[in-house]
Amino acid sequence: MTVEAVNPKAYPLADSQLAITILDLVQQATNYKQLKKGANEATKTLNRGISEFVVMAADAEPLEILLHLPLLAEDKVLVSSYPFFYLTNLEGRLCISVYDSYCCCCFFNNLLYKHSDLYLNSCSVSTFEWLQNVPYVFVPSKQALGRACGVTRPVIACSVTSNEASQLKSQIQQLKDAIEKLLI
Repeated sequence: MTVEAVNPKAYPLADSQLAITILDLVQQATNYKQLKKGANEATKTLNRGISEFVVMAADAEPLEILLHLPLLAEDKVLVSSYPFFYLTNLEGRLCISVYDSYCCCCFFNNLLYKHSDLYLNSCSVSTFEWLQNVPYVFVPSKQALGRACGVTRPVIACSVTSNEASQLKSQIQQLKDAIEKLLI
């Protein structure tokens, strides 16, 4: 299918390189049991809040059978929880540290410190929730999407689901960032 033949309602449409990357990740998600196939299953994952991102076929006929998914994706938010710590130093000033697998730092008097830079005498743990819309994207071919989903039939939509212990987590995050850049 050529780009000119794509319905203009199929927005955002992945370019050929991004489409290949998306289909590769969809195939990996199938192997890790992190994929739901079909528009109905994608709708369920969005409603349950377990969808990382949604992929739709731009050549679905009629395309309108998919157009509820972008509305749901924008309406629903993916909640990511990160632990964070309230810390005080010896002088009793409050420090806040956001902690995840990438960052371990402390904000103190509007300056950024590593934990090793401060002597801390108290600590309490809580959670911090980050809310974001579920990204969605169109790929040119429902036949290619079906092959990536591991079936021989065309698939018009699929949803990659969340799993905190997944080995695909970093790849999913990179792809989500790339999809979100399409919307800018």
